[in-house]
Order: sequence, then C-alpha cells, then structure tokens
Amino acid sequence: MIALLLRDLRLAVRAGGGFGLGLVFFLIVTVLVPFGVGPEGALLAQIAPGILWVAALLACLLSLDRIFALDYEDGTIDLLATSPLPLEGVAAMKGLAHWLTTGLPLTLVAPGLAVLLNMPAGAYSWLLLTLLIGTPALSFIGTFGAALTVGVKRGGLLLSLLVLPLYMPTLLFGAEALRRGAEGADNTVPLLMLAGITLGTIGLLPFVAAQVLRINLR
Repeated sequence: MIALLLRDLRLAVRAGGGFGLGLVFFLIVTVLVPFGVGPEGALLAQIAPGILWVAALLACLLSLDRIFALDYEDGTIDLLATSPLPLEGVAAMKGLAHWLTTGLPLTLVAPGLAVLLNMPAGAYSWLLLTLLIGTPALSFIGTFGAALTVGVKRGGLLLSLLVLPLYMPTLLFGAEALRRGAEGADNTVPLLMLAGITLGTIGLLPFVAAQVLRINLR
C-alpha cells in the first residue's frame, strides 16, 4: 500500500495535475476576487470564507480526472484489480494521494492568500482547521466520482457534474464553520457536521469506489 501511495505521489508531481495546477488556480481566484468586487475591506472580509472554500473546492475538482485515468490508460488498473491488494485499499490510497498533493498544499497556503481578502487575524486558525478537516472529504468523494467515470473518454465534464452535488454539504458546513469562527460565534455544530462528513466519506466511499471499479473493469 505504501509503495502504491508513493508511486501516486510521484506521478502527481511529475504530471503537474494535482500539486501545481490546484495551487495556481487557488492563487488566481484569491488574487482576482479583490479586483472584481473592489477594495472595500469590510466587504472582502465578509465574503472571504465563502470565496476561499469555493476556490479550494474548484482547485480540488481540477485534478480529479487524473486519479484513475492514467492507470486505466497504461493498464495498471487491470494489474491492480488482479493483484493481492484489495481494490478498497487501492481506492483509499488514491484518495489519500490526491489529498496529499492537492488538499494539504491548499490548506497550508490558504492563510497566506487570505491576507488578500482582508480576513480577520483571529480567523486564520479556523481557516486552517476547517480546510484540514474538510478537504479529505473532497478528495475521497472525488475518488468515488473518478471510479464512476473511469474509461469514459473526455469524462472530465461528466465527473464534475456527478461530484459537484456531493460536494455541497462539505462546502456549506466548511464555509459556515469558518464564517462563525471569523465572527467569534460558536461554530461547534458546523465543525462537527464537517468532521462527520469527512469520517463518513473516508470510511464508506473506498468500498463503494472499489465496487464501481469492479463493475467498470468487467
């Protein structure tokens, strides 16, 4: 499993589909928003939680089609399906590799980019926490979506249409927890809901993705 994880990490860095592209997109969004809405600091601070979470969601979405596509094209996924490794473990490692190359870097750079949106100083810890809790759910939901569309030519648009509705609860609770934290209000409920969604996706979706892969590879 560790060897598979390290292989996926190397492929993601070499292909540039996860690490580089996601960070660049996240940077572009946070830089362009102040130009679009104006330099009003109070307005930027008010919309910053939603903007940062939407940018993180879309940045994760950009690289989802690469989770299984490269392995499908070169036949690696067929070898993995017939190997002693369970497909559930393969799907879990794919989701973890996507998070390590996309979700985690976005989480780490988000506080630096939040300065451009005039986010209050007390909100940076909540930004890190909500992204750290919520982005794994984006990766594992994306892994399930990628398994559904594996083998589909130009399935990127279909993948986006399938995954975006599933992303909505994570986006809503993540942005709400960050907004309440920035305002100094109690955000326990949205944080717990966000954590529950993440734990549920990590615990269940690798098994669902593995079953979908078995069906698609028949």
